[in-house]
Amino acid sequence: VQLQASGGGLVQAGDSLRLSCAASGPTFSNYAMNWFRQAPVKEREFVASISGFGSSTHYADSVKGRFTISRDNAKNTVYLQMNSLKPEDTAVYYCAAARTSRIDYWGQGTLVTVSS
Repeated sequence: VQLQASGGGLVQAGDSLRLSCAASGPTFSNYAMNWFRQAPVKEREFVASISGFGSSTHYADSVKGRFTISRDNAKNTVYLQMNSLKPEDTAVYYCAAARTSRIDYWGQGTLVTVSS
């Protein structure tokens, strides 16, 4: 499985942005999909996850109520809708695929910069 993240950019605080992650391969629904992020000089942290058919989602407390993860299995794509962005959301965002509790594949990351 190859993952290609896109949609990052420079926005102002309070703006919205939608990230996409396109996956290759015919077994996309076999994988729970995740978004992680890594800010400068910080460790990579979990942002959100969604189960294979989208019935279950989980969010980090820091983004709950502002971010929404979704997926379209027909398009092999997972999305992260980010609303009410804050400067502390600035990071490189990575999508990741997992069949179990362990991440199997990582995307290359897309940079989100939120100015105050």
